[in-house]
Amino acid sequence: MKKILLLLISILLLTGCGKVDKDKLIDNFKETVDSSKSYTVESKMEIYNSEDTFTYDIKVYYMDDDYFKVDMINTLNNHEQVILRNNNEVYVVTPSLNKSYKFVSEWPYNSSQSYILNTLVKDIEDANDVKFNEEDDGYSLTVPVVYPNNSNLSYEKIFFDKDMNLKNVSVYDTEDIMAIKVTFNKIDYKANLKEEDFDVNKLVDENCCSTDNMTTETSSLQDIIYPLYVPSNTYLKGKETVSTDTGERVILTFNGDKNFVLIEEMSKVNEEFEVIPVYGDPLMLSNTIGALSTNSLSWTANNVDYYLASNDLTTAEILNIADSMNGTNIVVEK
Repeated sequence: MKKILLLLISILLLTGCGKVDKDKLIDNFKETVDSSKSYTVESKMEIYNSEDTFTYDIKVYYMDDDYFKVDMINTLNNHEQVILRNNNEVYVVTPSLNKSYKFVSEWPYNSSQSYILNTLVKDIEDANDVKFNEEDDGYSLTVPVVYPNNSNLSYEKIFFDKDMNLKNVSVYDTEDIMAIKVTFNKIDYKANLKEEDFDVNKLVDENCCSTDNMTTETSSLQDIIYPLYVPSNTYLKGKETVSTDTGERVILTFNGDKNFVLIEEMSKVNEEFEVIPVYGDPLMLSNTIGALSTNSLSWTANNVDYYLASNDLTTAEILNIADSMNGTNIVVEK
């Protein structure tokens, strides 16, 4: 009887040692990420915006000393953009246009980034309360998110399998509706990356000027896109078309409680690599990455360059206007 009892106790002790709880899961994930000198991640990100779903294929490259490269391809139109951080400089490069925005920014640590491992760790470390759950096929951690430019996003659930491998992240809004989902397909924690892998000039030389439906010649805007969202008591006041060296530019002026100007023109491939300084941050829209400054937003979507400027709009209103122009339900004037 004693032998049986001792055997049962041994089994219970061994089983207890293998049990995964919140602390063990967090410590394992943090140690795995923090001990990696360089890693690569392949994932799929889905952004849900009203009736539309925007899907991106994403590759993340990381190396010690906060070197980051994020290659994003919109699967709907194959529009590629790269966010690059090296030597405390941040770029958003659009290779097909031979153009980049250059930022003075703390990206990616100044906002939750559900596709970057380091920022997931930061979200967990910054959380006052981390909720742990056992799922059917693994475990999850629920933590608050920080999106300074989108206060509607509230928390994320980080899912792991039974072996504590990261599987996916779901970001929810204040009404508990899923807004973003990132599915991790492949993670290599021993990527052996080098500093040259994060060189912006090398990136441009390798990827520049894949002219999908683009042109280096002058061109006219085919359609004028109007925002579906406009702040209350604000109306379209005027529309002006002006000629430029590269084609036509449309200027839409909105007046009322929230005055703003919206400029649209066809995108053009630059013959030489152009770097545009921006005192702000990269901003993830539904279907592209924009350049956000204090009172303006620039972005490119569907071969059209947009520029929105206002002294009256909040950042959230700027984001809502831009996103309302990028879905399937849009107002178009030929």
